[in-house]
Amino acid sequence: MKLTRFTDYSLRVLIYLGLKDDGRVTIKEISDAYSISRNHLMKVVSLLTRMGYVDARRGPGGGIALARPAADIVIADVVRDMEDDLNLVECFCAEGSCVIKPVCELKAVLSQALAAYLDTLERYTLRDLLHPKAQLVQVLGMTA
Repeated sequence: MKLTRFTDYSLRVLIYLGLKDDGRVTIKEISDAYSISRNHLMKVVSLLTRMGYVDARRGPGGGIALARPAADIVIADVVRDMEDDLNLVECFCAEGSCVIKPVCELKAVLSQALAAYLDTLERYTLRDLLHPKAQLVQVLGMTA
């Protein structure tokens, strides 16, 4: 299974914010650190804000920060919230038209695989992704 770029960027934004101990940051700062389009990140941050992961404020003293502690942000939740479609194959969709759907075991096998994937992600929080902090901060050119 491959995550969308949107989910990848969402996780990267959260990691960056989780590493930042001294207040709010700008989208430009994150964009520069990851060499990601500012326009893409604006869309990502907008959804992360609507979903309650990020607190965004405009104006002087504004910027973005985590809306809750990193230990409370479960990676599986982020993936579920950011991915439009976790249907691995056509038969996962109600409107799927695969001719072998009524007798095929592939859906059951892939359902198990997806469940195992999400179960693994359930065991990790954003806090778990923030190690080794010093090296992440250095690679991103941050001041933590």
